[in-house]
Amino acid sequence: MNFRIYQIDAFTNRVFAGNPAAVVVLDEWLDDQTLQAIAVENNLAETAFVIPDPECSKLRWFTPVVEVDLCGHATLATAYILFQQHYCEKTVLRFESRGGNLAVSRNDDVLFLDFPSRPGSPVIVDSSLIETLGITPEFAVLARDLMVVLADEQDVREFTPDFSAIKSLDAFALIVTARGEEVDFVSRFFAPGAGVPEDPVTGSAHCTLIPYWANRLGKTKLSARQLSSRGGDLTCELRGDRVLIGGKVVEYMRGEIRVGEAS
Repeated sequence: MNFRIYQIDAFTNRVFAGNPAAVVVLDEWLDDQTLQAIAVENNLAETAFVIPDPECSKLRWFTPVVEVDLCGHATLATAYILFQQHYCEKTVLRFESRGGNLAVSRNDDVLFLDFPSRPGSPVIVDSSLIETLGITPEFAVLARDLMVVLADEQDVREFTPDFSAIKSLDAFALIVTARGEEVDFVSRFFAPGAGVPEDPVTGSAHCTLIPYWANRLGKTKLSARQLSSRGGDLTCELRGDRVLIGGKVVEYMRGEIRVGEAS
């Protein structure tokens, strides 16, 4: 069986930056074992599998270890391919996913994810959490991910993760964030339990970041930067119980994969 595959750098305007995602276009679902095997073979933080449909495309995401319920950069990458290759006349695409019904719109060369807000609940910053993280956060909240707020951008840059300790947290991943120097806020994202030690740019993390910083800064439109080695820039907006997460994308590679049913 042959399938079209693309590799897209998301949340950036140049190759070798942002977050790379693979997008595999299918006519129908392969079995889960084969989908997971393809993600392992790609060895990227996320591989998106999409069944295009003009009304509502079906979308799933896999890390090299697990299927996840929400992924921003791979959704952005998928939308780019569908806009370019399938639905050139459309300005909005809709997706059915484990994370609910999603939409991606485009405005010139910027794509905007329409995702659910995940504000989270406050977590007590006690000695156990401080020891696990090796830092003392000013504040912490728990949604899908544990988000901890540090004093400033430099603290986020200099944070040294203990991946074994992060795996022990009762959360999918760890978000470390602070007020930005040139943007409204900065962050880093760690999901070693899902096979992603540090993710370059994480759209889904901003479902928790955006409501927090919108409330703290008193505004609904925000600029953000993820401080990974590749780096990425995001345009953010809080709209009630939804968030808009905008960014540019660049196509790096396209080709064809040949697979059989996983044994």
